[in-house]
Amino acid sequence: MKTLQLNHVALHVADVQRSAAFYRDVLMLEPMPRPAFDFPGAWFRIGVDQELHLIGDRTADVHSHHRGTHFAMQVDDMQAWDQHLSSDKVPGLQRTERKTRPDGAEQIFVTDPDGHWVELCKLAD
Repeated sequence: MKTLQLNHVALHVADVQRSAAFYRDVLMLEPMPRPAFDFPGAWFRIGVDQELHLIGDRTADVHSHHRGTHFAMQVDDMQAWDQHLSSDKVPGLQRTERKTRPDGAEQIFVTDPDGHWVELCKLAD
């Protein structure tokens, strides 16, 4: 008996359409079909077989921080992402500057419309 991999991350969001636009247009995730649940939401593909599930109707506060609760997605070209996430291309985006971790991985953190922190990272070669 063993755990195989992370299947999905679920985030509770206040406005599904606004959050879906952020994950589709800013973080470039591919929308995917979602079962007909009786509550609002949207699903996105991350990489080959992992997913992000947005669950609507959030009313509670979000407690997230780049050094606390967040999730990370591995990216292929940090320079391209840094340019894509620049303030003139994504006005109002809250983000950190590009950093290098002690193990050599590069990171940029951004917040979604609800204040969930998302890490983009490129592992050291």
